[in-house]
Amino acid sequence: MALRLVADFDLGKDVLPWLRAQRAVSEASGAGSGGADVLENDYESLHVLNVERNGNIIYTYKDDKGNVVFGLYDCQTRQNELLYTFEKDLQVFSCSVNSERTLLAASLVQSTKEGKRNELQPGSKCLTLLVEIHPVNNVKVLKAVDSYIWVQFLYPHIESHPLPENHLLLISEEKYIEQFRIHVAQEDGNRVVIKNSGHLPRDRIAEDFVWAQWDMSEQRLYYIDLKKSRSILKCIQFYADESYNLMFEVPLDISLSNSGFKLVNFGCDYHQYRDKFSKHLTLCVFTNHTGSLCVCYSPKCASWGQITYSVFYIHKGHSKTFTTSLENVGSHMTKGITFLNLDYYVAVYLPGHFFHLLNVQHPDLICHNLFLTGNNEMIDMLPHCPLQSLSGSLVLDCCSGKLYRALLSQSSLLQLLQNTCLDCEKMAALHCALYCGQGAQFLEAQIIQWISENVSACHSFDLIQEFIIASSYWSVYSETSNMDKLLPHSSVLTWNTVLSFKGYWEKLNSNLEYVKYAKPHFHYNNSVVRREWHNLISEEKTGKRRSAAYVRNILDNAVKVISNLEARNLGPRLTPLLQEEDSHQRLLMGLMVSELKDHFLRHLQGVEKKKIEQMVLDYISKLLDLICHIVETNWRKHNLHSWVLHFNSRGSAAEFAVFHIMTRILEATNSLFLPLPPGFHTLHTILGVQCLPLHNLLHCIDSGVLLLTETAVIRLMKDLDNTEKNEKLKFSIIVRLPPLIGQKICRLWDHPMSSNIISRNHVTRLLQNYKKQPRNSMINKSSFSVEFLPLNYFIEILTDIESSNQALYPFEGHDNVDAEFVEEAALKHTAMLLGL
Repeated sequence: MALRLVADFDLGKDVLPWLRAQRAVSEASGAGSGGADVLENDYESLHVLNVERNGNIIYTYKDDKGNVVFGLYDCQTRQNELLYTFEKDLQVFSCSVNSERTLLAASLVQSTKEGKRNELQPGSKCLTLLVEIHPVNNVKVLKAVDSYIWVQFLYPHIESHPLPENHLLLISEEKYIEQFRIHVAQEDGNRVVIKNSGHLPRDRIAEDFVWAQWDMSEQRLYYIDLKKSRSILKCIQFYADESYNLMFEVPLDISLSNSGFKLVNFGCDYHQYRDKFSKHLTLCVFTNHTGSLCVCYSPKCASWGQITYSVFYIHKGHSKTFTTSLENVGSHMTKGITFLNLDYYVAVYLPGHFFHLLNVQHPDLICHNLFLTGNNEMIDMLPHCPLQSLSGSLVLDCCSGKLYRALLSQSSLLQLLQNTCLDCEKMAALHCALYCGQGAQFLEAQIIQWISENVSACHSFDLIQEFIIASSYWSVYSETSNMDKLLPHSSVLTWNTVLSFKGYWEKLNSNLEYVKYAKPHFHYNNSVVRREWHNLISEEKTGKRRSAAYVRNILDNAVKVISNLEARNLGPRLTPLLQEEDSHQRLLMGLMVSELKDHFLRHLQGVEKKKIEQMVLDYISKLLDLICHIVETNWRKHNLHSWVLHFNSRGSAAEFAVFHIMTRILEATNSLFLPLPPGFHTLHTILGVQCLPLHNLLHCIDSGVLLLTETAVIRLMKDLDNTEKNEKLKFSIIVRLPPLIGQKICRLWDHPMSSNIISRNHVTRLLQNYKKQPRNSMINKSSFSVEFLPLNYFIEILTDIESSNQALYPFEGHDNVDAEFVEEAALKHTAMLLGL
């Protein structure tokens, strides 16, 4: 299944055996069963009450006398602790303990059974109590009313030392929230008592609300009040220094006026009261460390034929509403859908019907969402009972008493990637799998293996291109919280501002400012690099290269990238990549380093330059490494060896397969203008020569699919003999080479055709700046073997020019081409044309 629920806590495994052991010890000592007497048929009374910010779990059960017992499971030590026993027959529905475990707050409902009504507070249905438990001492009644009260201690972020004052929230069914300030003092060693317990100071935090949610991890209170029938979402942030702030108010386009009263994450949604307070609507707020803020909402269903739900992407300034029709409504039906916070994603699911995974960081791209429906094993394996989503991907199943950690399953996502027929699902599964396995080389290797075998599987996007961009993005994503605004993650593409705060609120504000002012888009692209690279190549062809220092700096950047890449990969490579100069690719690589570094420096204020430089090197190294990895994977898959690089046989099916995947890589990188590993074009060309018929080969060269590198052409000239077929191939290659490389290659080919090309180029170069001068000298005919006056005169002119050039520039390198060579080449060529 796409979602894995890994149990962090289970009442049946983590608590029940401990209680049985306690009972056995008690019976052995003759003290009776007491509070530890939990039999099999009493298991129903054991249930979770609350999960505190530090992860500790408070649970309750009734002993054989009907007494209420409170216990705590420490998630760090994985030990149980008995907190308090209340010797009355009461039903607990809310409970919280302070971080020092010295105070216990609990709300209890008096028994309505005949003869069992508690006389502690006559006339009241609900008791809210504050108990000193270190050691057990006083019990103070905070509230005795007919409405329900929920309790929650605040947990300061600084927990290194006990604070003199504890803060307790009381949430009333009568639609108000109060904060009690409880001052404690130590007496007689470790004894902790409440000071001035007769009058506890309190503040009214909120009132007239219809819905509230507690974020235990970040100590935030979200609530909605109704103003003129408008739903206004508000957020209060609590701090360790006793202060709290109203952080924002934002209107929501939802109607809660007739939805009753609803609380989220104020302890466990105990099943006796779930029907009373749920009213079938689902509303929750999810945040994560990147500064996203989502409100997920599903109204009461008028019909089970279809379900509607909305996600408000507050950090992006827009919302989306989804409606899905249900099949087999009678089967696996629950009272509503479940929203789960999975950090970068939000999961929406109705067991047995559908599973929807929404990318909340990039909600503008629907293709990054995953929607599964019908009879799918990924859906059927999810729990069919309602789940409560807590902070940090924690999920509480109140029915079974289990606390899960919700994780996305890499194996299931890979299976979906391989088996689904829809491009949108492939896109979503690819991104989700890469998110789950950030930096996992084994996962990348599996994806590369699949891509190699299914390179043409997607029609609406380039699979190689998407993988390279997404994987490179995730490789540096964690370096800074702003990376999602600065780098592309895919190849396909009114709010009151909060105050200036640190941490989460700073990042949320950054997201909002980005939405407000991001014109043009902040994402880096290679348009500037493309323009500058073309300029440098043009200058190289005309011999007008700009300053040597500028070019040297660019090439030094490329050296750093390759060094960084080689440092990350110590294993041997079968393919001859990164072993060649390939100045054009090094220029492109170096230019990308410069431009990406400038891009980061503009937008990452406060990040030191050295860290930015390393991030740039890591990102570009990752791009190149992924390309090398794809080629290497295919090379090994087809059992190719170094002898493939020699022109001694016709290309095999395996070589053609590697040539094909390299062509697809070239297509993917060309449209994004990404650098390729030096040596890539050489390897690609060698495979092309071996695998393609001559006319196809020449078409690929002319259309730019194959780039003729000096290394590849030199090897071709040396390895192939001068048969008629090979001569035709060599000549076709030479005439397509840039002039500077072509002249060098011709000298390596001992053939009349090569001599003819050399002589032609030499004469062209000599005559480019030739100006006719009066001539007095007579032609020395003795040096020529044929009396052909036009040729004799032409040779005389060339001799004159060469002599003049040698006199003017005696120290310049001579190209070993003289007039006699030109004469000989001309005569041979004439003889060939005349068939002599």
